[in-house]
Amino acid sequence: MPDIFDPNAPANAEGIFGLPDTPEDSRVVLLPVPWEATVSYGSGTGDGPAAILRASRQVDLLDRDTGKPYESGIAMLPISQTVRAWSDEAKALAATIIENGATQRDAQLEMNLGRVNDLGRLLNGWVASETRAWLQCDKIVGIVGGDHSVPLGAISAIADKHPGLGILHIDAHADLRIAYEGFTFSHASIMDNVIRDIPTVSKLVQVGIRDYCEQEEEAIQHSAGRIKTFYESDVRRELLDAGSWRRVCNRIVAELPETNYISFDIDGLDPTLCPNTGTPVPGGLSFAEMVLLLRTLVDSGRTIVGFDLVETAPDPTGATEWDGNVAARVLYKMIGFALMSNRGLPPAA
Repeated sequence: MPDIFDPNAPANAEGIFGLPDTPEDSRVVLLPVPWEATVSYGSGTGDGPAAILRASRQVDLLDRDTGKPYESGIAMLPISQTVRAWSDEAKALAATIIENGATQRDAQLEMNLGRVNDLGRLLNGWVASETRAWLQCDKIVGIVGGDHSVPLGAISAIADKHPGLGILHIDAHADLRIAYEGFTFSHASIMDNVIRDIPTVSKLVQVGIRDYCEQEEEAIQHSAGRIKTFYESDVRRELLDAGSWRRVCNRIVAELPETNYISFDIDGLDPTLCPNTGTPVPGGLSFAEMVLLLRTLVDSGRTIVGFDLVETAPDPTGATEWDGNVAARVLYKMIGFALMSNRGLPPAA
């Protein structure tokens, strides 16, 4: 970071959080993925990375919980127009499939489905390749989506480097549907794909789950303990009966291994904090509850080796930057806690 940088001044750089850092001199590298191919309700998550980037410049850099994350260097890579073009093509094709449903597919719709799935594979390969390249440079890599399908390649790359990886999954949805609506890489199938295809992920711990189907609950029950879900209704019942969120956080963290990845769907929060996300659900974590959960994870001595933040969608009217504003602050907290947990790792070049 240049010596002349003033963290107290208004943001005057184009980088994330108004920082002048380059990826090469940063400890944390953020990969934006403007992809929303299989959204099945609300849309706009493809614009999430740009919305978070804009809003991030209003975030004050001294953080009460994590100190001065900016001092380690934080950089977001350019938003890929190639990926956005893949997303636009896949989304247009997927819309024809969703509109007609699973029982009305003709030869053309089957071709469309095949192309959507091929584009998903292409995206996964790109995300995995980009992630591996920065991991080799000893960076902490974060994915900024985009819908929740986008981190699959990153999780694969990070799990290859850290066998036995755990995932802390914060979400309103279990995301364990099998090829939802026929899409192999649906945003609703991300964790099914992780469990099915990445054997080096040892544990999936889910928090905030309050919208799920029978097939997903069966997958959890038959996972032989590989999936542990803290259902929202169970947690709230305990808290309303004079329970302690700190004690709940301790139980959540106790289920995780030593090395972990955080997959954070913004709809895991109370939807008043993310009103334009694609599939909002009543309930969810408050901002303070989210912070305490991450603090508990770090205080336990466990390490965060990667993360994603997905499903942020800006206000389609442009009247407010609220969704991006909240997401930028969630992102800064995750970065700060990840850095705190990695004190023993080598610094950025």
